[in-house]
Amino acid sequence: MVTYWVKTPQWIKRFFPGRMIWDMPAGEEPAVYLTFDDGPHPVATPFVLNQLEKYKAAATFFCVGNNVSHYPDIYRQVIAGGHTTGNHTYNHVNGWKAGSSHYIKNIERADKYINSTIFRPPYGRIKYSQIRKLRKKYPNLKIYMWDILSGDFDHSITPEQCLDNVLANITPGSIIVFHDSEKAMERMSYTLPLVLEYCHKKNWKMKALPI
Repeated sequence: MVTYWVKTPQWIKRFFPGRMIWDMPAGEEPAVYLTFDDGPHPVATPFVLNQLEKYKAAATFFCVGNNVSHYPDIYRQVIAGGHTTGNHTYNHVNGWKAGSSHYIKNIERADKYINSTIFRPPYGRIKYSQIRKLRKKYPNLKIYMWDILSGDFDHSITPEQCLDNVLANITPGSIIVFHDSEKAMERMSYTLPLVLEYCHKKNWKMKALPI
C-alpha cells in the first residue's frame, strides 16, 4: 500500500527551513507551478508538452539523467518549449538508501546531461549529510520539493481521484508534482488537461520554477 501526503503538512515545511523550497509566494499576479518528474519519456513527455502549449503554460521538468541520455531529442523539445529543467539524479536514486558519496556522484553524472541549478530528490528522500555536500558542491543550487503530490504514480487510485487530489488543494503559489512517465500516464493524461483548464478559468498564470 502506498502511503504519502497529497498536501504537504506545514510541520514538514518548518522542519526544513532554508534547506528546501516547498511552495512559492502567491504574489500580486496569482500563479501556480506545475512540475513533472522522471522524464523524458517518448510518449508521456510529448503529451505534456502538447497540453502545456494549448494554454501557453510554462512548467518545470525534473529529469532523470539516464532518460535524457536515451531521449536527447525530447529533452531538447522541453527546452525549446520554454520550460525549465532540473536534476533528478541519473538513476532515480533514493537518498535514504544511498551513501552520501554515491548520491552526490549520481547527481554529478546527471549534471553532465541536464546542467541545471535546480534539483529535486527522487521520492523527496534526502539526508542532511547529502544536503550539506550538495550545498558545498553547488553553492547556488535550489532544492525544490512540493506543496501538492497529485498521486498520478499510484495505481490504487482512479484518474478522478488524482484530479481531486489536485483541485481540492491547489492555491496560488502551489508547486504540484506530476510525472511524465509510463507508470503515471493513465492518471496524468486525464488530470493534467483538466487542471490546466481550471487554472485558465481562474486566470492563474502557470509558471516554471525560478532557476
